[in-house]
Amino acid sequence: MERWAALIEWHTLDLPLFGSEIKCLAKVVIGDRDAKGAEDVVTEISQTRGVATFAPCDVLNWDSQVNLFELAIKQYGSVDIVFPCAGVTELNPICDGNVELKDGRPVPPNLRTLDINLTAVLHTVHLALYYFKKNRGEGDWKALILIGSMASWQAIPGGPQYSASKHAILGLMRSLWPVVSQDNIRISVIHPWYTDTAIIVPELKVLLAGIPLTPIARVAGAVFRSATDPDPATSGLPWVLPDDGPVLLLPREVLNTGVYGMVNRRVERIKSFAESCKLVASTTRDLWSIFGQGITFAATLGSIAYFVFKKSNALAI
Repeated sequence: MERWAALIEWHTLDLPLFGSEIKCLAKVVIGDRDAKGAEDVVTEISQTRGVATFAPCDVLNWDSQVNLFELAIKQYGSVDIVFPCAGVTELNPICDGNVELKDGRPVPPNLRTLDINLTAVLHTVHLALYYFKKNRGEGDWKALILIGSMASWQAIPGGPQYSASKHAILGLMRSLWPVVSQDNIRISVIHPWYTDTAIIVPELKVLLAGIPLTPIARVAGAVFRSATDPDPATSGLPWVLPDDGPVLLLPREVLNTGVYGMVNRRVERIKSFAESCKLVASTTRDLWSIFGQGITFAATLGSIAYFVFKKSNALAI
């Protein structure tokens, strides 16, 4: 436990509520725009077994994010866990048939929700994979935990930016897992249902009246478990909290069945076809160097005809 040094970024989540659940981490760097809330959490963590520090951070500002990572390295020597959980709800209506006009011409829509929920997260991930290498000892593990939503699975009508960003976070994790797992880096996405944080505006709270919310302590527990689970088989998976009940760890098989399975099989066949094309090219190059132009041309035609025949049958399923 003493080895863990975590970097956590907030934007609008209820930091005091969530922060009270992260005091089990040994060393924490918190980045947030809410200085008062962050300082309260630092004090709370410091009064337990943990050590924490805070720095102002605007996730939309690249240099601000870089400064936060630099502070973590300077303060603790390394970064082991990164948890970018900045997030907002749908801030500006788009894709509703309405536009703002300037001099009679439509102007671009405000994509602040997408900027915070996706672009800023991509910046954090980009930096995390760089700073993970700083002062890293042999065999040290790292963890990158992202925050999705149930909207990663079920789109919210009237919330195109939020839905798109949360679908993208799941895709980001699935894209990175095969790569980062080779470098002993865990990666997961936590998908909570509505939790009682500042992201839920009063109007939404009225609509959700009587519907159980996901306890913030359970979300924090899922974050901690997904970051520290020693079993590599649980990396690269979604951790889902669809209600106020237990956390669900979706096994990899779930992402490879149904329509996912059909798409995956087609993709694997296409990849296999591409590999066959590479084989033909390398074989042609070798034959050219050995036998010259005539036999190479004949062999190439034969190889191409064979592979196209075989693969076209497979892709036609």
